[in-house]
Amino acid sequence: MIKKEYIRSVLNVFASSPFKPLVIHANKGGDCVRKLNESLQAYCNGDMEKVEALNKEIDVIEHEADVIKQTIRSELSSSIMLPVHANDLLNFLKPQDSISDDSQEVAFWLTVRKFEAPDEISEGFCELMKKTLETVELYEDLVSTLSELLETSFSKRDVEDTLVLVTRVEEMEHQVDIIEKNLVKLIFQNEGVIGAPGVYHLSRLVRGIGDIADKAEHAADRLRTMVLRR
Repeated sequence: MIKKEYIRSVLNVFASSPFKPLVIHANKGGDCVRKLNESLQAYCNGDMEKVEALNKEIDVIEHEADVIKQTIRSELSSSIMLPVHANDLLNFLKPQDSISDDSQEVAFWLTVRKFEAPDEISEGFCELMKKTLETVELYEDLVSTLSELLETSFSKRDVEDTLVLVTRVEEMEHQVDIIEKNLVKLIFQNEGVIGAPGVYHLSRLVRGIGDIADKAEHAADRLRTMVLRR
């Protein structure tokens, strides 16, 4: 359970700046992905005890992200003045929230079956997770610019710098997509070794990890719309 003090602290942050809770929420998503990266490493090394422990930690962080999301939504219904359209902010918040949701889902699926596959598949998962984490951390950098935009009243130069980061997130997600497709092909090529249940499980993990980067790219696109339509 999240303590009332935690909710109150989020409200206090919202009162000082409408964008700071969005940054905190994005960082919660990033924390989930960082924990997921640890979990995947443990999974490939056969340390299922650590995988289970990290799954529980990710559950806690995801719940904290949900509390922040709900607080933001409830505060938007008040008479608070925003520098952007409220609907644009909510449309941006939804895919950002999915970063922690998707991380939680993948973390759970890591717990249901031990990793039994050739080393090249393990290496493929590490590459996919590494690039996904890089995408999400770049996305965190992007969201952190929102407070700077507010402080400078959305100066043209700061807006342009933000839009450059959006493009970089999109390019990074495209790289994740390529790795994802190649890894799925590799998994099916090894069906004789892995077996049908293993192919299904590993393919689902690949899709889940790739979805995290996809949500970061989607949120970045919504952020661009929010900034340009202000």
